Amino acid sequence: MEKERTVIHLQLLDGDEHHYFGSIANIYEHYTSEELGIAYSSLRNYGLSNEHPYKNKKCIIRKGLLLSKSGGRGKKNSLNKKI
Repeated sequence: MEKERTVIHLQLLDGDEHHYFGSIANIYEHYTSEELGIAYSSLRNYGLSNEHPYKNKKCIIRKGLLLSKSGGRGKKNSLNKKI
């Protein structure tokens, strides 16, 4: 079974930088509204989704899924238990 996590992809158009965040709020810990060209509340109300990215002259913000393999590390296998 694979785990799914939301990832927010920020592409800054000035310099073509790409950054990845776990939430919209996390973006604003690193960048200001002026740097992005949109306020936090406006971006939350925008309805960001896979099919509906946000784009302006300063950046493109996309929402996607990060797929990762289920690790199983740390889980005890009941067949290996000593009786």
